Amino acid sequence: MIKPRTAPGTLELLPTEQIAFQRMLDVIRSGYERFGFLPIETPAYEVTDVLLTKTGGETERQVLFVQSTGALEKAAANPAAGLPDLALRFDLTVPLARYVAEHEHQLTFPFRRYQMQRVYRGERPQRGRFREFYQCDIDIIGKDGLSSRHDAECPAVIHTIFTDLAIGPFTVQLNNRKLMRGYFEDLGLTDADLQVTVLREVDKLDKRGADAVRQTLVGEGLGLSEEAADAVLALVAVRSTSHQEALALLDRVLGESRGSELLATGVAELREVLTVLRDLGVPESDYALNFSIARGLDYYTGTVYETTLDDHPEIGSVCSGGRYDDLAGQYTKSTLPGVGMSIGLSRLFWQLREAGLVQTAESTVQVLVPQLDEAHLPQCLALATDLRQGGINTEVVLDGGKLGKQLKYADRAGIRFVAILGEQEVGAGTVTIKDLRRQDQFSVARDEIVPALRVELAQPLDLPRDD
Repeated sequence: MIKPRTAPGTLELLPTEQIAFQRMLDVIRSGYERFGFLPIETPAYEVTDVLLTKTGGETERQVLFVQSTGALEKAAANPAAGLPDLALRFDLTVPLARYVAEHEHQLTFPFRRYQMQRVYRGERPQRGRFREFYQCDIDIIGKDGLSSRHDAECPAVIHTIFTDLAIGPFTVQLNNRKLMRGYFEDLGLTDADLQVTVLREVDKLDKRGADAVRQTLVGEGLGLSEEAADAVLALVAVRSTSHQEALALLDRVLGESRGSELLATGVAELREVLTVLRDLGVPESDYALNFSIARGLDYYTGTVYETTLDDHPEIGSVCSGGRYDDLAGQYTKSTLPGVGMSIGLSRLFWQLREAGLVQTAESTVQVLVPQLDEAHLPQCLALATDLRQGGINTEVVLDGGKLGKQLKYADRAGIRFVAILGEQEVGAGTVTIKDLRRQDQFSVARDEIVPALRVELAQPLDLPRDD
């Protein structure tokens, strides 16, 4: 016998957990559509040279490749042949860039899409981090330009979704990589590769701590001066607590600049994002500047953001994203700038469950029709059909048995109502409804069961039944 086991780095849920997960997906999908985003899907795997055209950071080492038996034999015969032809997507942004470039002349710009699919990463599995997981993305792609006003829409969508998820207070933290790179220019750090490396280190501040980051900045790897490292750490310690304070901080950073045009552009973009975000109705208590937010992937070029739960900082970022101006440039000569954000739902669900912020859901089955007598099975089936046509999710017991056993099944399966058609009910033209949550029962005319159950399902359990 082979021991049944799931592959490492995967999230497999029981039905009631899956229902809760699915409802979170539904909330996210509804939020995306409310802001005018349209759905797409892309294949789970992409052509390798397309997928790896521009990734940056550590992503390339985490890609899972797809190999057929024939490809494996070919690679064994010729080790110098190179990478396999196909690779599983590690996020949804690079496939989006390929999608937009490929279908450019069939799309309407700005192209606003949402995508909710699994992605795959070959990183070491650990608690709360998976090799296969759901990402829920939105992106806005412009053609020949996209103003920074669009950068404010993503945080507004984030605010709507996390408010609807009702998982507690949260903060969308904002920064701009142009501002950061311009600040580095003022410090004499003009090499673009060095700037990107410093940004990667800054992005690890919450995980490694200021002392460890400082040691890396001044060490042999980067070689910043003590003064430059201190200046970088002073900047990334900046946080705002209100809209006006955020604007004042931007004024201060701009006023202390030595004339970097890149920094001035970053400040202007952040100022516009903050203004539009407030005009979109997002409370200023729910967003803030945080100059340590950099995002590890190199394709981000402007505004970046991460979202954290105020009461559970140990969870880390639950939603992130930003502006990328040249990602699709690897696939087309057209200028297709974009901005987007992503919710890693598998990791978020796991963390919320561990923190006790999400509970298993009730069964999606609302009514069980038991079978007391095989002679009445046709009436039971007809009753189930009427309930389903009335929009009520219904299961029928087809094999019969003792009523007590069928009631126990309904209780264990999380089904609230049991609609009983016994000899007495069939003769009287009624149905007995047992409410397993309230631990009571009532009788209703057979032709009134659908409206009666609709009333029951709409009524909160803590209110007495209206007889």
